[in-house]
Amino acid sequence: KVFQLLTDLKQQRKESGKNKQSSGQQNLNTIMYETLKYISKTPCRYQSPETVRDFLVAMKGHKLTK
Repeated sequence: KVFQLLTDLKQQRKESGKNKQSSGQQNLNTIMYETLKYISKTPCRYQSPETVRDFLVAMKGHKLTK
């Protein structure tokens, strides 16, 4: 969800032309960039709500605890 949210937000900001305005905005841009960069290198980039739900259903029978 985080990857999709940040990707969508990045696209919206790109379309509106509001990439860099203030130092706070630059900080947000940096955080978004670093987070997207990190997430894109992990398997979670390919996860969807459906695959997570399917995994949880499959694991439910194993009675794992926290």
